[in-house]
Amino acid sequence: MGIGQQIITSAALMALGSQALAHCAPDHVHVTTDRSQTVFAVDLAQTPADRERGLMFVDQMPRFSGMLFVFDDMNPRAFWMKNTLIPLDIIFVDDAGRVVNVAADAVPGDLTALPSDGPAQFVLEINGGLAQTLGIGPGSEIRHPAIGNAKDHAACTN
Repeated sequence: MGIGQQIITSAALMALGSQALAHCAPDHVHVTTDRSQTVFAVDLAQTPADRERGLMFVDQMPRFSGMLFVFDDMNPRAFWMKNTLIPLDIIFVDDAGRVVNVAADAVPGDLTALPSDGPAQFVLEINGGLAQTLGIGPGSEIRHPAIGNAKDHAACTN
């Protein structure tokens, strides 16, 4: 399913009887902060073409949706907002699933490079302002099978 076609929250997963699904499913990212746990429905950007397009031309996105960019290695990353129509929080994540930094409220269409504060292997883009609302910042944890830390959850059978 694509962006805009679904919305999954922690409460919805619990209602389904399995919050653990968030740790194991490739179309979900689980974010843990000091004050919240949130599940985002995500599309993956794993190929160069997927990563280049990203969320360009998306004119709306459900609140708890986003895109997870998956890179093969840890390197400094920089994103811009070319052809992006909605404000985004760009969350840079290391190879262990820890948030390096957040480029908050990136301006649609802005060509200014928004860099990571260090090496990152993953980037999570969510609706602008949501990272601050949920307390997502350096040290927050992102879980997803591509990161490799989903297997740490007892309910996953990898």
